[in-house]
Amino acid sequence: MEQQASGQVGGGAKIGNDGLTLTGLFRILRKHVITIIITFFVVLGVVITMTAMSPVQYSTTTQLFATYNDSSEGASNSSEQNSGSSYIMSQIKSYPVLTTTQSVLQPVIDDLGLHSSVAQLKDQISVTNPTNTAFVNISVSDEDPTQAADIANAVAKSLSSVVENGLYASGSHSSVKLSIVQPAVSPTTPSSPKWNLNIAMGIIGGLILGILVALLKDVLSKRIQDEDEVDEYIDAPTIGRIPEVDLLNDTKPVVINEPGSPVAEDFRRIRTNLSFMAPVEDTNCRLIVVTSTGASEGKTTISVNIAAALAENGAKVLLIDADLRHPSVANKLDIDGSAGLTHVLSGQASVKDVVQRYWKPNLHVMPAGPKPPNASTLLNSPIMVELLNNAIERYDYVLIDTAPMIVANDAVIFVRRGGSLIMVCRRTQTLKRDLHEIADELATLDLSANGVVFNCARESKKSLEHSNYYYYYSDRNADHRKKRRFSLK
Repeated sequence: MEQQASGQVGGGAKIGNDGLTLTGLFRILRKHVITIIITFFVVLGVVITMTAMSPVQYSTTTQLFATYNDSSEGASNSSEQNSGSSYIMSQIKSYPVLTTTQSVLQPVIDDLGLHSSVAQLKDQISVTNPTNTAFVNISVSDEDPTQAADIANAVAKSLSSVVENGLYASGSHSSVKLSIVQPAVSPTTPSSPKWNLNIAMGIIGGLILGILVALLKDVLSKRIQDEDEVDEYIDAPTIGRIPEVDLLNDTKPVVINEPGSPVAEDFRRIRTNLSFMAPVEDTNCRLIVVTSTGASEGKTTISVNIAAALAENGAKVLLIDADLRHPSVANKLDIDGSAGLTHVLSGQASVKDVVQRYWKPNLHVMPAGPKPPNASTLLNSPIMVELLNNAIERYDYVLIDTAPMIVANDAVIFVRRGGSLIMVCRRTQTLKRDLHEIADELATLDLSANGVVFNCARESKKSLEHSNYYYYYSDRNADHRKKRRFSLK
């Protein structure tokens, strides 16, 4: 159809076709920025709290050097030196383990009068032998910096004594001698907790976890939270964003009740966008079919307000309540809904008997009437086709409020006639699963949505600025009129 060629091509869902793009990732992160910020500060707070509660530890190191202890007098030949060097390198590899044994640590406990067991003291000690060196490094951590140095030096002394005197039979001496070349000194700054490292890890971890939580929240979310999400399912432009305001709960459309309000301008913007929809073939009438995925998404509220906005501009408008399963236009406009489309389609009344003029001479409303038992049959009847053809000839715009598409695909009947399909999606109400199914159904029928109206949209900074603009000029005009009245007296 011509008007569908002029709209967005295709009605299939785009989600999952190309995976998560970089643009899609940024959109998700922007949408869940509050979640990311909260997660980030929670993680950083936990890290800071745990770091602050960690005991302060001081670390110091004693360094020993192993030499070959040759008991013979005179200079050793090169063969003996090489043999001694090999012996040292083979023995020194076992000294880190030897240092943490009871033979080495118990004398330290006794000499320093420590109230610790060998196992507890072992947990405070770290012993290393740098690769291919004859050095042994003994590091000790303790809450008292002076005691840390005393323990490190005492352990080094005890290890040297055990290596030189306690590893062989009585009267024998070890061929290895350990000398303290760098005694431990009392540290002036704590070695832990490492504030800079922990905070850096907290920042990185908070950001990563915040992003993961945002992605998980987006995956697990079953309802549409942002108008950008609609693009993932319905390939159609967003022709309007309607914020959640109390004015929409009134029985009068906002262009009648508060014509100078920002939300009234939102509906005028939709009116402008609808004027670019292609008319029905060989006519000057635009057939606008308004529907939604499920119930309570605000399609009737959107329909009556669009109709009023179109009529305000001078267009001849007919609003038809074709949601015969759950009629609501009459209640929304506070008009008599006892007679309507049902009577016309069942042959009980003529169109002129049920059409009502509302607000302006160029705005007509056809209520649904009572609920029929065979709604689908009536809407597919030849009488409905004739009614629609006559309306298209007489009006500039024919708006049809139809049943939600998850309930029935009545909207397809009117789109086939040349109508432009407008989907109403409501934040936190429209189910992603339903929107996906509707998109697949439209694609199967070779149809597409021509536009999306996002209902109950979050008010952005830009919309708030516009709101202040309108209220400012509204108050200014009121003051100007008041001053003018006083000047005329």
